[in-house]
Amino acid sequence: MRDFVERNSSEGTAENQAAQWHDAAAPSRAESIPRGLQEIWRAFGAFEWLSLGYLAWMNAALLIFHRNIAQPGLFIVLHCWVALGIVCLAWAAAHFRSKIVQFVRHWYPLALYLFFFEELGWIVHLIFPGWFDRWLIDFDYSFAGVHPTAWLTQFSNPALNDFMQFAYMTYFLYLVILPVILYASKERLAFWTVMASTAAANYFIYVVAVLFPIESPHFSLPALNSKPLAGGAFTATINFIERFGRVHGGAFPSAHVAGSMVALLSAWRYRRWLFWVCLPFFIAMCVANVYGRYHYVADVIAGIAVGAAGFSAGTRLMDRRGALPEIAE
Repeated sequence: MRDFVERNSSEGTAENQAAQWHDAAAPSRAESIPRGLQEIWRAFGAFEWLSLGYLAWMNAALLIFHRNIAQPGLFIVLHCWVALGIVCLAWAAAHFRSKIVQFVRHWYPLALYLFFFEELGWIVHLIFPGWFDRWLIDFDYSFAGVHPTAWLTQFSNPALNDFMQFAYMTYFLYLVILPVILYASKERLAFWTVMASTAAANYFIYVVAVLFPIESPHFSLPALNSKPLAGGAFTATINFIERFGRVHGGAFPSAHVAGSMVALLSAWRYRRWLFWVCLPFFIAMCVANVYGRYHYVADVIAGIAVGAAGFSAGTRLMDRRGALPEIAE
């Protein structure tokens, strides 16, 4: 009996010593991470996690499939500079109370979305050299019994064309109207939830655009969509934008629909009145995506699904510890 007690006592002592060693070692392991890196990590939020993750994925793809596009090294270097800019901005916003720095810290995601989308025109064939539109053309025809973009042309007239182009352009309002309200109200968690959800939806679309290149009915069905959509001021505006900013590729899923879906669901959660204001314009925008020959019906359906999934992913991500970025108070 005495031997049993002594043996258990010695084992307990050994366990206590191991636990004490583990507790003592934990701080030393934390201290092994440079303080500067710890500060940078604390300055990050969920949006930075998603953005840097997307950049890492894209650079890895560029390294593996670099022979398929011109000047892949240029994009890799550019992505590294973008990543460095994100790091520096996050760190600066966590250490300086400058209103300019804080403003840029909150609103730089909009510029990032635009940059990543526009570069798809150069790297959409990174993995596959051709287009997969025939799959979506077949889907649309099976779904509707007609080619939707061509069928809608029968209703074309200058007034309707202009309204549809206006509806298509409301996407840009969806990107800012709710975030502006939340930013002005200093609702930081809600603001960054919208930004993280939009990022989750958009970055998923950009990955799909490379894995499944789609060019849109404007390019794939020119014979069926030969009649121009003449209109007024909104038509002229969108034609100007498309002339300098149209991306050949990246049509599936629709980024317009996905981003607007995130905004709509966010409005339901944070400003219910805004949801009801935006809902009819959202429906009109979904129709305008097909009417204006920008997207297939499949793109719109997929965009709605991706937007809903992005909102769900963003809200869940913002529940994690450290998801709200650190800023100087």
